[in-house]
Amino acid sequence: MFKSTSQKIGKLWQAYKRLREADAISKHFSTFLTPVIASNEELCEEVYKIRHNVYCEELAFEPVREDGKETDDFDAWSQYCMIQHLNTQAYAGTVRLVTPKNEGELLPLEKFCLHSISHPEFTPSHFKREEICEISRLAVPAQFRRRAMDKFAGAATGAINETTYSEKELRCFPFIAIGLYLTAASLALSQGIRHAFVMMEPRLARSMRFIGIKFVQIGPTIDYHGQRAPYYINAELLLKNLTPGFKYMLKDIQSQVNKQIQHDA
Repeated sequence: MFKSTSQKIGKLWQAYKRLREADAISKHFSTFLTPVIASNEELCEEVYKIRHNVYCEELAFEPVREDGKETDDFDAWSQYCMIQHLNTQAYAGTVRLVTPKNEGELLPLEKFCLHSISHPEFTPSHFKREEICEISRLAVPAQFRRRAMDKFAGAATGAINETTYSEKELRCFPFIAIGLYLTAASLALSQGIRHAFVMMEPRLARSMRFIGIKFVQIGPTIDYHGQRAPYYINAELLLKNLTPGFKYMLKDIQSQVNKQIQHDA
């Protein structure tokens, strides 16, 4: 009897600790950062400038543009998410959601990397067009990567340094990249988009897996803006595997994203 009671108390205590951790993670994000949907031209300009800073000036993946803005053909059927630093009002990162609807509108992966998909069941054409998207152009400006753990190749596009990759270091995990992915997920879910593709570094995929965003690798690593592989995720996989703390964070972000969508409607 006493053993059974002790076990129950132990389970309750563990559940309570998980709940506190979940609440702390969500509050940590919302204390310093907030999601923003780029719903007007001014915000879109900020997106293009951040992308130019990271992809053209810092990483040299794309040529430097005279106007200081990085854009491409896919922007015509894309939406943008940003993370804003509350104390300074500066934008701490951006990510693009490519959402093709009409004939001739492709995902970047379909145009440049379709050959890299080795699992036919995960080919974008296998799904309804209005239910697919591609997450791309994730960029975090250098001023938001000043910690020692972020000074390495890959941090600009969201990966973390694996020398600090442990549960004990969870509090040091870069919330900006996570926030960008969860904001993109919130925007996609609000529009009935259920299937997402992304070309990313395997290191970033491992970083995301650590918190329960379990992308499925659907092809080998290829040379595309560095070493990247094609990945897939859907709404069910995201909601099933996300750890409790980041489920709280997703709910908070969804609430804020939905308010912005309603305000802009």
